[in-house]
Amino acid sequence: MDILIVDDETIIREGIQRTLQNRYPEHKIHLASNAEQAIALLRSHTIHIVLTDILMPGMTGLELMNMSRSRHPHVKWVVISAYSEFSYAQEAVRLGAKDYLLKPIGKEVLSEMIRKLSEEIARDAELIEEAEVLKTNRRFLQEAVFQRWVQGLDTGRIDMGPFAMQHPFFYLIMVKMETDKAVFLENFIIENVLQELIDRYGKGFVTVHDSKSLLGLVTPPEGTSIAQLVEELRSHLIKYLKVPFQIMSTERIEQFQSVPAEVQRMRQASTTQVYEHHAASGSDRSVEVALQYMRTHYHDDLSLEKVASIVYLNPVYFSQLFKQKTGQGFKDFVINLRLEQAKQLLLNPKLKLADVAERIGYQDMRHFSQVFKKKYGVTPSEFRQEQTGDKADSLVSRD
Repeated sequence: MDILIVDDETIIREGIQRTLQNRYPEHKIHLASNAEQAIALLRSHTIHIVLTDILMPGMTGLELMNMSRSRHPHVKWVVISAYSEFSYAQEAVRLGAKDYLLKPIGKEVLSEMIRKLSEEIARDAELIEEAEVLKTNRRFLQEAVFQRWVQGLDTGRIDMGPFAMQHPFFYLIMVKMETDKAVFLENFIIENVLQELIDRYGKGFVTVHDSKSLLGLVTPPEGTSIAQLVEELRSHLIKYLKVPFQIMSTERIEQFQSVPAEVQRMRQASTTQVYEHHAASGSDRSVEVALQYMRTHYHDDLSLEKVASIVYLNPVYFSQLFKQKTGQGFKDFVINLRLEQAKQLLLNPKLKLADVAERIGYQDMRHFSQVFKKKYGVTPSEFRQEQTGDKADSLVSRD
């Protein structure tokens, strides 16, 4: 039997480990100092019992339990804490914890608890093993077939009839993330939250669409929509995800043949849909760096793609983020930045208007004059004349 101990305090983890290894040397003990490590171990090993601390940096033990219980329904959870507040115990019981232990944990109490849980697991194992294998294989086969179907690939000789009978109508939900980092934990969070909501609102499943997108299929009861599901999904992801994301969904679908086209439509819609911006600190820093770069390189190529690449962001997402943070569209900001610089340069009568245009990034003098007049109502030469009384370049910028 495999036991996982999750606690950010080394002395607690190792103390529990020593006690269990002395009393139950036949059991395999795994250690995790945080929720992310615990998630990886739950995925890579068949864990039977998890003893988790409540208060840890990042995700709490109760949140870990809540996130993991749908994917690992047969795990026995035991919550350990240095706090005796009733609300913690109450929430642990609500989530299905088998026990709630207060630190420091007595060796006899710990050993007896593991003995009882071991007996319970042994009884359950005989009943669920065959059913679990069949269920898991069926789920993986279902997801694999659906993934091929979504991509328009051949599903071989697999009969889609029974699949269609389970879902005479359905909705698709896509969650797409925007980040340059690996999203192992984020994928896990989305998959578990969405699957739990699907199970609550109807029936269906979740599958990975690509490295940063997951796709859910849900069939709710007849006569209901998925609007509430989507809103609840959004609120949960805002709370748990640390990267920007967007959620897209379809109208009611009754023909499986239309799935590939609907998925393609959602992917196209994602290029213009605004992302949820709740991981503000990183986003703010990206815009700040971009603004610093633009203010010192306003005379160079300031295309959206170039500046987005400076801060390692997707151009579409960067454009949305930039407007949200500055209140201006990227193109308008660049024009205003350059023209403000032009006004300062025009105060120097020794600079020709063509030189001013070139210094702010305009190679076409006529285009510069048109943009300037549209913004300020006068041409560059008229502005200079008003400010300095110099008429030397007046003929150059006449349009």
